[in-house]
Amino acid sequence: MVADAAHAPDAPKADEAEPPKHWYVIHTQTGQELKVKGSLEGKIQQSPIGPQIAQVLVPTERVAEIRGGKKRISERKFFPGYLLIQMAMTDDSWHLVRTTPGVTGFIGAGRRPVPLSDEEVQEILRQTEERKDKPAPRVSFEKGEGVRVIEGPFTNFSGVIEEVNAQRGKLKVLASIFGRQTPIELEFWQVERL
Repeated sequence: MVADAAHAPDAPKADEAEPPKHWYVIHTQTGQELKVKGSLEGKIQQSPIGPQIAQVLVPTERVAEIRGGKKRISERKFFPGYLLIQMAMTDDSWHLVRTTPGVTGFIGAGRRPVPLSDEEVQEILRQTEERKDKPAPRVSFEKGEGVRVIEGPFTNFSGVIEEVNAQRGKLKVLASIFGRQTPIELEFWQVERL
């Protein structure tokens, strides 16, 4: 059986330069990011235009939380419902991504996706690497908020947040200990909101 030349996919010619690859944001169904990433990677491997797509990324961060009195570290997507993809934008690559189950569209004005700037990409990649090293607390706190200590030597004491240091994941809490207001420094995971 001979393939019909009119229906054969166009192979890039040796003298043609491959279009440049840029980063784009894909909107997915929330909670389906990893499934969509897997589907996309499978389609990329099977497609002759696969080399036009360099990588697919689900930006995640490690978070720390207390459950059942134990500190647990888990991963959380810090852009829920979105994937990043580095690709050469052609009609074929756009179609391959757009027809993947779970993909609801590209982010961009009008009908043509808008690539992220190099600065935006570097910042997202930097945050992804930084957040893998040090788990962030699952919750955030504000000055003046009431909290109860759930872990450590001051367990079950209550107090009011005087200072929040999100970079270090620490709080300064003014707690009533033996009838006196005493400032104590705690980690985010050692307290819960009242």
